[in-house]
This record gives sequence, C-alpha cells and structure tokens, in this order.
Amino acid sequence: MNKPIIHFIISAVLGLGIGYIAFDVIPASDGQEKEVTAVNEPSSSEAPAKEEKESADTTSAAAGEENILQTKGCLGCHSVEALNLTGGATGPDLSDAFTNVEGKHGKPVEEFLKEPTSAVMSGVIGGNPLTEEEIKQVVEILKEASEK
Repeated sequence: MNKPIIHFIISAVLGLGIGYIAFDVIPASDGQEKEVTAVNEPSSSEAPAKEEKESADTTSAAAGEENILQTKGCLGCHSVEALNLTGGATGPDLSDAFTNVEGKHGKPVEEFLKEPTSAVMSGVIGGNPLTEEEIKQVVEILKEASEK
C-alpha cells in the first residue's frame, strides 16, 4: 500500500477513537459535575443567595429531567440554550424544537421521536430507540425550553 493511504487509515482510526472518548464518555460525567459545582457556590449576601439558590434549584430540577438528554446522547450533537445546556454543535439547538419540529418534519415532536423523518435522526434513534417514558421526558424538557 502507499504510505499516504496507510497514514490516512491510522489517522482515521485514531481520530475516531479519540472522538468517541471525547464526545461519548467524558461529557456524561462532566456536565453533572458542573451542575453540582454551580449549586454549591457560596454567595456574599442573603437576598442574592436566595435568588441564586432558586435559580440553581431550577437548573438542578431541569438537569434531573435533562439526564435523559445526557443518557441517550442527545447533548453529544445538540444544545438547549434556553435551559443553559451546552452540547455538540453538529445538530441544531433544541430550544425551539417543541414548536418547530412539526413545521419542519410534518409531524409533532412526539411522533418524530418515535419515527424520525430526517436521515440522521432515523439512524440515531433507529439504533437506540426511545421508550414511551423517555419520549415523554424529552417532550417535557423541549416544552419547558420553548416556554423560556
């Protein structure tokens, strides 16, 4: 074989391996640690502390619900800026998905999550289908994001 082809194959294998580790393994624990850190930060006065705690509780509650987005790998490609969830930049931000999916894909978000009409999402969800309960949790999160 030619040297360039061998170099390409080795680079591709290394790149895919590193990509898997960086985007599949690390974010699951990294995002949860950030949430805990944000909740436990001390503040200098009583009133702002209460506001920060309420905000942190909202974020924590959302993070508890959003765990479905982390466990199913949604945040590997998507972000939800309305809920301060940063993720991958490959897929679109899901902040308005609850209201936009039907117009874009011709079916409500619940139905889209059962049977996606886009080629990419068909492959992703087809290989790792969501249960009815998981779909319900994702829809609740997307609805919450669209209301902010």
